[in-house]
Amino acid sequence: MADASDIRADHWTLRRAPAAARPYLRLIRIDRPIGTWLLLFPCWWSLALAASAQGNRPDARLIVLFALGALIMRGAGCVLNDLADREIDAQVARTAARPIASGQVSVFQALAFLAALLLAGLAILLQLNPFAIALGAASLLLVAVYPLMKRVTYWPQAWLGLTFNWGALLGWAAARGEVSAPAFWLYAAGIAWTLGYDTIYAHQDKEDDVLVGVKSTALKFGAATKPWLAGFYGLTLVLMTAAMLTAGLDWPALLGVALAAAHFSWQIATLDTGSATNCLIRFKSNRFVGWLILGGIVAAGALPGGL
Repeated sequence: MADASDIRADHWTLRRAPAAARPYLRLIRIDRPIGTWLLLFPCWWSLALAASAQGNRPDARLIVLFALGALIMRGAGCVLNDLADREIDAQVARTAARPIASGQVSVFQALAFLAALLLAGLAILLQLNPFAIALGAASLLLVAVYPLMKRVTYWPQAWLGLTFNWGALLGWAAARGEVSAPAFWLYAAGIAWTLGYDTIYAHQDKEDDVLVGVKSTALKFGAATKPWLAGFYGLTLVLMTAAMLTAGLDWPALLGVALAAAHFSWQIATLDTGSATNCLIRFKSNRFVGWLILGGIVAAGALPGGL
């Protein structure tokens, strides 16, 4: 499975960092930013949706805060996941070189680093309104349980969806001080989206997952993966459209959804679940979906009037 690895030891962030910092930067996947993007986009979508529904631009301060928060909390999630999976990771070729599994970072050092990341995340969260602070704190329950899910269910991707898309609720709460229907539709759309893209990702590890005894939707669906992906992505589009319509957005937002539909069709049509490289490329391509949806929402908010 060597071709499945997206570890980049030559990444510029690692080359330029002090040697002592490199294991910690690898631990938070600084060289593999796709996870940060996938965590960030639901936040930005929600901020933009809340603003565009009122004919405004997203708050630049909130955009920056959520970007920093996504980077930090994605890193914290990686540390927590690698702590929980350190024995499994050591048995899998693709993950055996991870800092905790390989012994470059001790369990104590990882826990101290995790505490520092959580404190930094808290400092950012405290910049929001009280309702958003409470909502953000509630997400820690989802984060804490996620690493255990692949041991008990073939649907850990569903729990990841609940966790990774919490920003769809939090962004609206930060902008409005409450949560209403468009944010809930957006959250549901994000969950369906995550079920799709993380099933693709999980196909990279299916042989190793069988050997070590963990579960995934890739193993559950097997050869039927493409029809399931069509269902997940189709549901994403329906729910995303509902979010746009309930927010009162005009045609550019729906155009963004339509372009995302075209991209989803490409993913499914060209997916080869037997090739880890193919799966990784299509998984990473979901950042384009994020930009298409965001661009549509922002463009709709720039139009005079609404639907």
